[in-house]
Amino acid sequence: MDKAPDAFRTISEVADDLKVPQHVLRFWETRFSQIKPMKRAGGRRYYRPDDVDLLRGIHHLLYGEGYTIRGVQRILRDQGSKFVQTVWQPGAEQPNHGPVDDDDDLPEEEVVAEAVPRSAPTPRPQPAPAAIRVQMSREDLRRLQSTLFELSECRRLLDLAMQKTDQ
Repeated sequence: MDKAPDAFRTISEVADDLKVPQHVLRFWETRFSQIKPMKRAGGRRYYRPDDVDLLRGIHHLLYGEGYTIRGVQRILRDQGSKFVQTVWQPGAEQPNHGPVDDDDDLPEEEVVAEAVPRSAPTPRPQPAPAAIRVQMSREDLRRLQSTLFELSECRRLLDLAMQKTDQ
Protein backbone atom coordinates (compact mmCIF):
# COMPACT_ATOMS: atom_id res chain seq x y z
CA MET A 1 0.00 0.00 0.00
CA ASP A 2 1.42 3.38 -1.02
CA LYS A 3 1.35 6.32 1.36
CA ALA A 4 -0.56 9.49 0.64
CA PRO A 5 1.53 12.23 -1.04
CA ASP A 6 1.38 14.36 2.11
CA ALA A 7 2.40 11.54 4.49
CA PHE A 8 5.68 11.61 6.39
CA ARG A 9 8.40 9.24 5.18
CA THR A 10 11.01 7.32 7.15
CA ILE A 11 14.68 7.55 6.26
CA SER A 12 14.58 4.07 4.75
CA GLU A 13 11.66 5.02 2.49
CA VAL A 14 13.41 8.18 1.29
CA ALA A 15 16.72 6.36 0.81
CA ASP A 16 15.00 3.66 -1.24
CA ASP A 17 13.17 6.28 -3.32
CA LEU A 18 16.41 8.19 -4.08
CA LYS A 19 18.45 4.99 -4.43
CA VAL A 20 21.10 6.15 -1.95
CA PRO A 21 22.20 4.58 1.34
CA GLN A 22 20.67 5.98 4.52
CA HIS A 23 24.03 7.23 5.75
CA VAL A 24 24.19 9.56 2.72
CA LEU A 25 20.98 11.25 3.87
CA ARG A 26 22.38 11.61 7.39
CA PHE A 27 25.58 13.06 5.91
CA TRP A 28 23.59 15.54 3.82
CA GLU A 29 21.92 16.74 7.04
CA THR A 30 25.39 17.77 8.25
CA ARG A 31 26.15 19.65 5.02
CA PHE A 32 22.79 21.27 4.28
CA SER A 33 21.20 23.06 7.24
CA GLN A 34 17.94 23.29 5.29
CA ILE A 35 17.35 19.54 5.76
CA LYS A 36 15.49 19.26 9.05
CA PRO A 37 13.54 16.03 9.43
CA MET A 38 11.28 15.66 12.43
CA LYS A 39 12.87 13.35 15.00
CA ARG A 40 10.82 11.23 17.35
CA ALA A 41 11.90 9.60 20.58
CA GLY A 42 14.91 7.42 19.92
CA GLY A 43 16.08 9.68 17.08
CA ARG A 44 13.92 8.11 14.35
CA ARG A 45 13.67 10.54 11.42
CA TYR A 46 10.45 11.43 9.66
CA TYR A 47 10.67 13.50 6.49
CA ARG A 48 7.87 15.88 5.53
CA PRO A 49 6.90 16.14 1.84
CA ASP A 50 8.89 19.41 1.54
CA ASP A 51 11.93 17.67 3.07
CA VAL A 52 11.62 14.85 0.53
CA ASP A 53 11.37 17.35 -2.36
CA LEU A 54 14.45 19.18 -1.06
CA LEU A 55 16.36 15.89 -0.89
CA ARG A 56 15.22 15.04 -4.43
CA GLY A 57 16.51 18.42 -5.59
CA ILE A 58 19.86 17.96 -3.84
CA HIS A 59 20.14 14.45 -5.28
CA HIS A 60 19.33 15.77 -8.78
CA LEU A 61 21.96 18.51 -8.55
CA LEU A 62 24.67 16.23 -7.12
CA TYR A 63 24.10 13.06 -9.11
CA GLY A 64 22.18 14.25 -12.17
CA GLU A 65 23.81 17.60 -12.88
CA GLY A 66 27.29 16.97 -11.45
CA TYR A 67 27.41 19.74 -8.85
CA THR A 68 29.68 19.48 -5.83
CA ILE A 69 28.32 19.82 -2.30
CA ARG A 70 29.75 23.34 -2.22
CA GLY A 71 27.98 24.09 -5.50
CA VAL A 72 24.63 22.93 -4.14
CA GLN A 73 25.22 24.95 -0.95
CA ARG A 74 25.78 28.00 -3.15
CA ILE A 75 22.56 27.33 -5.07
CA LEU A 76 20.64 26.99 -1.80
CA ARG A 77 22.14 30.25 -0.56
CA ASP A 78 21.61 32.19 -3.81
CA GLN A 79 18.32 30.73 -5.05
CA GLY A 80 16.72 29.30 -1.92
CA SER A 81 15.20 26.04 -0.72
CA LYS A 82 11.99 26.42 -2.72
CA PHE A 83 14.05 26.54 -5.93
CA VAL A 84 15.93 23.34 -5.02
CA GLN A 85 12.66 21.63 -4.00
CA THR A 86 11.41 21.99 -7.59
CA VAL A 87 14.64 21.78 -9.64
CA TRP A 88 14.35 17.98 -10.02
CA GLN A 89 10.95 18.14 -11.73
CA PRO A 90 10.77 17.86 -15.55
CA GLY A 91 10.75 21.29 -17.19
CA ALA A 92 11.74 23.08 -13.97
CA GLU A 93 13.96 26.14 -14.01
CA GLN A 94 17.62 25.19 -13.65
CA PRO A 95 20.39 26.95 -11.65
CA ASN A 96 21.87 30.23 -12.86
CA HIS A 97 25.28 28.64 -13.36
CA GLY A 98 26.41 25.14 -14.26
CA PRO A 99 28.45 22.66 -12.24
CA VAL A 100 31.63 23.73 -14.01
CA ASP A 101 31.20 27.11 -12.31
CA ASP A 102 31.61 25.53 -8.86
CA ASP A 103 35.30 26.38 -8.84
CA ASP A 104 35.03 29.48 -10.99
CA ASP A 105 37.95 31.14 -9.22
CA LEU A 106 40.36 28.48 -10.58
CA PRO A 107 41.69 28.05 -14.12
CA GLU A 108 39.70 25.69 -16.38
CA GLU A 109 41.65 22.45 -15.86
CA GLU A 110 43.41 23.24 -12.58
CA VAL A 111 41.74 22.39 -9.29
CA VAL A 112 42.87 22.02 -5.70
CA ALA A 113 42.39 18.57 -4.19
CA GLU A 114 42.38 18.55 -0.40
CA ALA A 115 44.50 15.88 1.22
CA VAL A 116 42.41 15.75 4.42
CA PRO A 117 38.60 15.79 4.18
CA ARG A 118 36.91 18.52 6.21
CA SER A 119 34.43 15.95 7.48
CA ALA A 120 37.06 13.69 9.06
CA PRO A 121 35.71 12.84 12.54
CA THR A 122 39.09 12.83 14.25
CA PRO A 123 42.21 14.69 13.18
CA ARG A 124 44.93 12.33 12.06
CA PRO A 125 48.52 13.19 11.13
CA GLN A 126 48.94 13.16 7.37
CA PRO A 127 52.24 12.87 5.52
CA ALA A 128 50.85 14.83 2.55
CA PRO A 129 50.56 18.62 2.65
CA ALA A 130 47.12 20.15 3.29
CA ALA A 131 46.60 20.98 -0.40
CA ILE A 132 48.21 19.66 -3.54
CA ARG A 133 47.84 21.38 -6.89
CA VAL A 134 47.11 18.81 -9.57
CA GLN A 135 45.89 18.78 -13.15
CA MET A 136 42.65 16.82 -13.57
CA SER A 137 39.32 17.14 -15.31
CA ARG A 138 36.27 18.27 -13.40
CA GLU A 139 34.72 14.81 -13.88
CA ASP A 140 37.81 13.21 -12.30
CA LEU A 141 37.55 15.71 -9.44
CA ARG A 142 33.87 14.82 -8.95
CA ARG A 143 34.75 11.12 -8.83
CA LEU A 144 37.60 11.80 -6.40
CA GLN A 145 35.33 13.84 -4.14
CA SER A 146 32.71 11.08 -4.21
CA THR A 147 35.34 8.47 -3.29
CA LEU A 148 36.69 10.72 -0.53
CA PHE A 149 33.17 11.09 0.86
CA GLU A 150 32.68 7.32 0.88
CA LEU A 151 36.01 6.81 2.63
CA SER A 152 35.12 9.47 5.20
CA GLU A 153 31.82 7.70 5.86
CA CYS A 154 33.67 4.37 6.24
CA ARG A 155 36.03 6.01 8.74
CA ARG A 156 33.06 7.46 10.68
CA LEU A 157 31.34 4.07 10.81
CA LEU A 158 34.55 2.36 11.91
CA ASP A 159 35.08 4.96 14.63
CA LEU A 160 31.52 4.38 15.86
CA ALA A 161 32.04 0.61 15.87
CA MET A 162 35.31 1.02 17.77
CA GLN A 163 33.60 3.23 20.38
CA LYS A 164 30.95 0.54 20.93
CA THR A 165 33.56 -2.19 21.41
CA ASP A 166 35.45 0.01 23.92
CA GLN A 167 32.35 0.35 26.12
